[in-house]
Amino acid sequence: MMKQIAGISMLVSLFVAVPALAAQKIKLVERPIDEKTIDLGAKGDSIGDLLVFGNPIFDAANKIQLGTDQGFCVRIIVGKSWECNWTLTLKEGQIVIEGPYLDSGDSVFAITGGTGQYAGAKGSMTLHPRDAKSTSYDFTYDLL
Repeated sequence: MMKQIAGISMLVSLFVAVPALAAQKIKLVERPIDEKTIDLGAKGDSIGDLLVFGNPIFDAANKIQLGTDQGFCVRIIVGKSWECNWTLTLKEGQIVIEGPYLDSGDSVFAITGGTGQYAGAKGSMTLHPRDAKSTSYDFTYDLL
C-alpha cells in the first residue's frame, strides 16, 4: 500500500507545472510618455485619484525598445504614495507586479506572477528615478 501511495505521489508530481525559472536579474528602463492622472477625489491631489499609463520599455542602456508596460495606480497617501498594479510585456512573456509607488526615492514592488518564460514568476522589482524630473526610471526585476 505504501509503495502504491509513493508511486501515485511521484506520478502526480510529474504533472504539476513547475516553472523553469532560475534566479534572474532583468534591468530595464521605462520612459513615461503616455500617462494620465484622473482626478476622482477632492479637487487636486487626493485619496482615490487614478494614474493610468502605458509606456515603452528599453534595455538597460536605454537604447533598444524591448517591450511595454501598462497599468494603474490609486492615490493612497497624498504627497507620499500610490498603490499600483501593472504588467511588463516582453517577447518572452509578461511579468505582473504590485505594490506602493513612492512620490520620491526608490520603490520596491512584489512580482506576483507571469506568463511565457516568466510563468510562476516571483520576487521583487525596484524602481529608481534616473533624474530629479523623473523623465525615465531604472527597473530592476529580481526573479527568484
